[in-house]
Amino acid sequence: MITYNKHLLIALGLFSAINGHAKAVNAKRDTTLAPVETQSANTNYKPAFRGQTRIGGIKTKTPYTATVINSELKNPWGIHVLPDGRFLITEKGATMRILKANGSFDKQIAGLPAVLARGQGGLLDVTIDPAFAKNRMIYWGYSEPPADGSLLAIAKARLSADDSKLENVEVIYRANPPYKGTLQYGCRIVFDKQGNLFVSTGERSGVDIRMKAQDLSAGIGKIIHITKAGKAVAGGPFAGKPNALPEIYAYGLRNPDGLAWNPVTGELWEAEFGPRGGDEINIIRQGKNYGWPVVTYGIEYSGEKVGEGIQQKEGVTQPVYYWDPTISPGNITFYTGNITEWKNNLFVAGLSGQHIARLVIKANKVTGEERLLKDKNERWRAVVTGKDGALYGMTDSGKLYRIAKK
Repeated sequence: MITYNKHLLIALGLFSAINGHAKAVNAKRDTTLAPVETQSANTNYKPAFRGQTRIGGIKTKTPYTATVINSELKNPWGIHVLPDGRFLITEKGATMRILKANGSFDKQIAGLPAVLARGQGGLLDVTIDPAFAKNRMIYWGYSEPPADGSLLAIAKARLSADDSKLENVEVIYRANPPYKGTLQYGCRIVFDKQGNLFVSTGERSGVDIRMKAQDLSAGIGKIIHITKAGKAVAGGPFAGKPNALPEIYAYGLRNPDGLAWNPVTGELWEAEFGPRGGDEINIIRQGKNYGWPVVTYGIEYSGEKVGEGIQQKEGVTQPVYYWDPTISPGNITFYTGNITEWKNNLFVAGLSGQHIARLVIKANKVTGEERLLKDKNERWRAVVTGKDGALYGMTDSGKLYRIAKK
């Protein structure tokens, strides 16, 4: 009888172990869904590595709500959270304003210089000095209209004590050369830990100028690294190189509208528009060439190849992730709020994609993708984590959403 019980217990234990293992395997499989992209790609281009595009899908388990807290913005573009939780916002038509933390209008800020609000130009990104509480300095980008075209200009000014006007406005940088088109200015501005600025500049779209993204004597199609005075940060990768701008940090970019610091690694991440397909997420590293317009996973709007139709080339840094077809990524943010499963995920504002993309990042690779708020049918221009731990999303239709845990 004792022997029988021993054998029975062993058998039951073995069955339990096998059953538990099966459940664990199935649970593991259930964590990754089919890729969220179901449309056919524009090309038959092959990724450089597994998981570079169309990674497996994921789904948020935490219940959350998406509430419109303002629906009266006019073509909003840039958003920055102030130390007190209010929102500093730019509107393309040359308006800068402050919203209260609850989304209601607070202040409209006067004193902006002339802005060319045409095409993709206008009043663009905005940020504040790391020492804003003491110096009240604001930095912003806009399309400036010189006589021979337009260009991306970066300016700074002091915000008055009553938050109503800009004082001592000064243009600190211009992304030359000017161009007569009104597309693809880029424009995202972030501060590094040393108090210097990284600025993304677009290559202006035209086939007669976009090759300057590869030209180190031009300030377009680049990541620029400058001081608060607009000078090149010392020790840049091209400092001292003949005919190269010393402020260039990285090059070969198309229309980079997203820059954000990865809170886990401390590295600078970037998002940019491709043409038809080829939207990219990149890790920006000093001196690197990101390929445009020589290397791309996209094609021309006409359907023709871009250049020779090359996707990989020696000396060109591959994107961490790309989309085909395009989602048109606006700005990006690494979430640092209070929804635990979203912690340190990369959120991407999708314009033509009409959703917010959530990317799970592990060891600098995308391991899962989710499409949020697709049912809202909105062109998402910007996303940011608020002081209250919620995710805030701003749309081209003029809405500001608060996306928060139920």
